[in-house]
Amino acid sequence: MKKEITVTTLFLDIGGVLLSNGWGHESRRASAVAFQLDYTEMQSRHDVFVATYEEGKLTLDEYLNRVVFYTERSFTPDRFKEFMFAQTTADNDMIDLLIHLKEKYRLKIAVLNNEARELNEFRINEFKLNRFVDFFISSCFVHFRKPDVDIFRMALDIAQVSSKNVVYIKNTQMFVEIAEDLGIRSIKHVNYTSTCEQLAIMGLTI
Repeated sequence: MKKEITVTTLFLDIGGVLLSNGWGHESRRASAVAFQLDYTEMQSRHDVFVATYEEGKLTLDEYLNRVVFYTERSFTPDRFKEFMFAQTTADNDMIDLLIHLKEKYRLKIAVLNNEARELNEFRINEFKLNRFVDFFISSCFVHFRKPDVDIFRMALDIAQVSSKNVVYIKNTQMFVEIAEDLGIRSIKHVNYTSTCEQLAIMGLTI
């Protein structure tokens, strides 16, 4: 009889799993409407700077100077940042699930996410994610971002765990496939119910 592989560690993303996306296209489009910006121009500038920004090589102020405040505006950077931060909402069902599973199975939990420093730190602190997450392997801290496979290798090294004992939960199919290529069992997160069902198959029942 084949021995069941024990899951000891979960790798998660923040945006799309625990919280809404921090500064995704929906939020950028909403900001363009709220502040009467040219979304096409804003998006074009964002595309140029997003990698450098999320890799922690631009501050939020530097990013906004290039993407929004490259010309005079009728609103302040502080007002715009307040709007940016206010876009985040929590998936409380998923957060409660992860807290429960961590306690029940004594799991290690690591976050692997692409996010800029100021927004990343705000979301971690505002929603108290560090009460159950052990490691934050965020692009702004490690200075490279998914789809670079090294972010997954670094997470394995930091957690000191074999890929066979990890389950990765992410709402983007491409990143799920990259993790699976490294031998990490993965779940494409669609909603709370489907993720619970797939975790149960892997031995993590509520």
